Amino acid sequence: MDHLTSGRTPHIVHMIPPGAPGYREADGGAMVVSSPAEVDALIRRIGTGEVVTLDDLRAALARRHEVAVACPVSTAIFVGIAARAAEERRQGGAARETLTPWWRVLRRGGFLNPKLPGGVERQQALLQAEGVRVTPLRRQPAVLDYESLRPESLLEG
Repeated sequence: MDHLTSGRTPHIVHMIPPGAPGYREADGGAMVVSSPAEVDALIRRIGTGEVVTLDDLRAALARRHEVAVACPVSTAIFVGIAARAAEERRQGGAARETLTPWWRVLRRGGFLNPKLPGGVERQQALLQAEGVRVTPLRRQPAVLDYESLRPESLLEG
């Protein structure tokens, strides 16, 4: 949980080195490298029965910081940090409704993320407990209707 509250603050990279993550996507624009706390706060805005992709989170971060793109690598790492911190809190007895709902963050295409705590099995169980249907797609668990389950408030602002 220390990583979540490390004091790291978001910063803007104006000159992304060629070949670096986000370089091509930014197309000459700037990139934000967020923070674990900011990503955690964004995930906390996702309601029960709603899901977002990592790309949705990145787009929201880029809009918030008025840049072309959010770093794909650090954003994914910070989602993992938020998830592990939530699971530490769960093991410490925290009530589910106080936890960061990391299980609502999907990979591109609606796929579940095997790198999050407990793997896709845990993420699937938590999503299904909220009424989100998980179905195999190309032999991988996915939320096929994920686009219809995105929270408008997160995507717009």
